[in-house]
Amino acid sequence: MPNLAVAAANPDLELIIDAAFEARAEIGFDTAGPVREAVNAALALLDAGKVRVAEPLADGSWHVNQWLKKAVLLSFRLNDMETIPGGPGGAHWWDKVPSKFEGWDESEFRAAGFRAVPGAIVRRSAYIAPNVVLMPSFVNLGAHVGEGSMVDTWVTVG
Repeated sequence: MPNLAVAAANPDLELIIDAAFEARAEIGFDTAGPVREAVNAALALLDAGKVRVAEPLADGSWHVNQWLKKAVLLSFRLNDMETIPGGPGGAHWWDKVPSKFEGWDESEFRAAGFRAVPGAIVRRSAYIAPNVVLMPSFVNLGAHVGEGSMVDTWVTVG
């Protein structure tokens, strides 16, 4: 996952992603440069909880940040299927999206401040806030689980 500094240094992420989405038929696994960097930066912002695909407004309605939704969709065009490690019990799966927990050790889990029991699957770019409890469940990419939430057994988020 890219460093958040890349995202902060590029104020044109939304413009790049919107333009790439309009030309999505030309986007593929070999696409490199600004488009791939912008999509990866947007996913890193989602993963860190700095931005949200959908966010609540003061009046109780919701706003969808279309450029972030487009970044998630473009990521499927950019990334080929591969063996993904990090499943429960050391299992692997065949997908385009890595596990949020890939490469994590105790220090990352402690810093994140949430609890993930065996069977909790979280795809990279999903944000899990502190004090969350993840029971055996599935949290999809781009999802946002707020502080103190419990994602109960067999629930799918996102």
